[in-house]
Amino acid sequence: MKTPYDIYFYEAFAEEAAALRSFLPAKLHAGFTWKTIQEARDASPPAPIISVRTQSELPAGWGRAIDGLLTRSTGYDHVAAWLKALDAPVPAGYLPLYCNRAVAEQAALLWLALLRKLPQQVQQFERFHRDNITGRECKARAITVFGVGNIGSEVVKIARGLEMDVRGVDLVERHKRVHYVSPRDGLLHADIIVCAMNLTPVNDRYFCYDTLRLVKPGALFINIARGEFSPAGDLLRLLEEGTLAGVGLDVYAEEKTLAVALRDQDPDAAAITAVADILALTRRSDVIALPHNAFNTLEAVQRKAEQSIDAIRAFRHNGSFPHPVSPLS
Repeated sequence: MKTPYDIYFYEAFAEEAAALRSFLPAKLHAGFTWKTIQEARDASPPAPIISVRTQSELPAGWGRAIDGLLTRSTGYDHVAAWLKALDAPVPAGYLPLYCNRAVAEQAALLWLALLRKLPQQVQQFERFHRDNITGRECKARAITVFGVGNIGSEVVKIARGLEMDVRGVDLVERHKRVHYVSPRDGLLHADIIVCAMNLTPVNDRYFCYDTLRLVKPGALFINIARGEFSPAGDLLRLLEEGTLAGVGLDVYAEEKTLAVALRDQDPDAAAITAVADILALTRRSDVIALPHNAFNTLEAVQRKAEQSIDAIRAFRHNGSFPHPVSPLS
């Protein structure tokens, strides 16, 4: 296909675009936008190689129009689902290793802030009083990490450093120093649950109401993986009933719709049940909601930019990405 660009980057916020440019070879012509594909409203792909993150809706018709697709994310379920729907294969890749520590630290930031009731503390500064903001310490507190992969193993390291009682749940027990338990035991044990799992068709809605109601009253739930694991309406119910004492979220179901609606301040989006439930959650002082930003540290952005350009150069050289994505089975 003849286009002005060799590669086009969607969802490239300012710092990321600058980092990508710093690693671009002189002969590789790239275009950039902070918009998703649907926000850009591009009827056809602007380059033979397209790069997105997690919020772009990939048009089915682009399958036959591009040479390759790179998602600049550790999760690739959105790409795998798109590939499955195509009638012709398209080489696709992802970046599994650039932000493990950054995301793990964001998880810790969330559980620490919730333990110490940080949102309530900030609200009460204006009156400078300390009623009902007594927090809890991390030491000896029980935490279960669901999904002890590249990110989950970093969460385990941080929790151990805080002298917490750490357990892990995973189908593959790859880390010798992790105390693995069954999902049920992990739920019953935990004061804090961290979801760091990979999303598959089998584990969608894994942390639904019936699952999380098994936790001890006053537990915290942290999700830095995918919003589809934890329906917002179920989390809201668990908070209202007092089963959960706090929720920290960096990811959301229907995130493509939510992100665009919030950027455009679209009032009609509130009519969508999943979006309405998320917005209801964010109005609570026992919920911390962040804009899918766990990956976003200076160090991780630099690694992501370098790994993205390396992946694109490898694809242009041999027709495959270093970390390929396969269609969902």
